[in-house]
Amino acid sequence: MNLKYVFEIQSGLKKYKFIPTRLETSNILDGSYSSIYKGRSLNFDELREYVEGDELKDVDWKASARSRKLLVRQYVAEKKHSFMLILDTNKRMLADAPNGGSKANAAIHAAGTFAYLVNLNGDYISSMYSADGKITGSPLKSGVYNIESILSNYDKEVHKANNTDIHGVLRYVATTVKKKQMLLMVTDFEQFSTIDEKTLTTLMANHELMVILVSDVDLNGKKVFNNDNGEYLPAYISESRILKKQEQKRKEAIYRKANHLLECHGVAHIVIDGTKDVDMNIIKLLEIKKGIKK
Repeated sequence: MNLKYVFEIQSGLKKYKFIPTRLETSNILDGSYSSIYKGRSLNFDELREYVEGDELKDVDWKASARSRKLLVRQYVAEKKHSFMLILDTNKRMLADAPNGGSKANAAIHAAGTFAYLVNLNGDYISSMYSADGKITGSPLKSGVYNIESILSNYDKEVHKANNTDIHGVLRYVATTVKKKQMLLMVTDFEQFSTIDEKTLTTLMANHELMVILVSDVDLNGKKVFNNDNGEYLPAYISESRILKKQEQKRKEAIYRKANHLLECHGVAHIVIDGTKDVDMNIIKLLEIKKGIKK
């Protein structure tokens, strides 16, 4: 498999001064999500002398014979976190982000960077989104090929014919995913502002949630693209002062509703304007979540 998206993520991380390490990422995650993991594997730590209560199956008979002491193998538990990426595939994500490129491209880099960071910790990542009107996604796996598959499949589903919203995905996760997981939802203000509070309450009760909101460019100027018909709006419309005021009021109402939902439910979130500094924004999100958990 060609690791096109993963290489772009790696390149973005190298572009900036901060390059995450396994230790730094692990410290952030352990401080926030130590109770969320998939199963438990035991790694050998050291040999020590037998004490009353130790299980005989842990006795290392060869080492005991050599040292003439009864020695047992001591293990440490290795916790694995489980993360699910909930991704918005609606055609709105084809619109431009303020710093250039599409909102979908910003979403790919944000979700991909997050996945890449938690993968450094050896964690498990799955995805969930709407494709052709059906809820689909990928199972929990680790590794860069899993990340590449998630990002590639998501990119294919964001197209002009996709009118689905993220509500169905959230309801599906809230009602069918029983195992507690860390959820990262990537969407925009308009979509998040219309989320049903009951669904969000159920989701927050059963899982941990973080949100990345991709902001929109101002719909006023010489080049305003209409996703519905695939054409630029005429100047007399896009540069209208009346429409500019109406659009500004509409956006302010959307932002108020979205911020109300975020604050009332205590959802850790960040807002991104594109792919610039996305690595630092992800670390900021993890630190915000860590602060909320304390």
